[in-house]
Amino acid sequence: MVRSVIPTAPPWLFPARPRRLPAERAINITLRTLHLVGIAGIGGAYLYPVPDERWRPYLWLTLASGAALSLLGIHAHGIWLLQLRGQVILFKLLLLGLAVLLPAFRTELFWAVLILSGWIAHAPGATRYHSLYRRRRIDTP
Repeated sequence: MVRSVIPTAPPWLFPARPRRLPAERAINITLRTLHLVGIAGIGGAYLYPVPDERWRPYLWLTLASGAALSLLGIHAHGIWLLQLRGQVILFKLLLLGLAVLLPAFRTELFWAVLILSGWIAHAPGATRYHSLYRRRRIDTP
């Protein structure tokens, strides 16, 4: 039996070794590209007055591709949920979802998402793999 690397954690979420999907790199690149298309589409709408029906599909594309990218990270290893890189991405999804509920703040929420995206994407490994839960860097085994 494979034991989880985190005691009392379910082995299906925290396997002994990271899991990989067939064609995972191609899937990841496709999802990232769709995500950029979605962000570009909502960017114009969030910054300039555009009717909802013109930008809303881009928001759903952004949310769906971001959720799918998150699921790829979680599938590989649940430790992604404990690392700052995963937590920031989940927070960004929440902020984009809030933009639907709080349209008066959608420009500010959009800028927050962009700033968080740039920060976490280019942060050093010590930051990206830091766990607020463990209060130290934790690497995928």
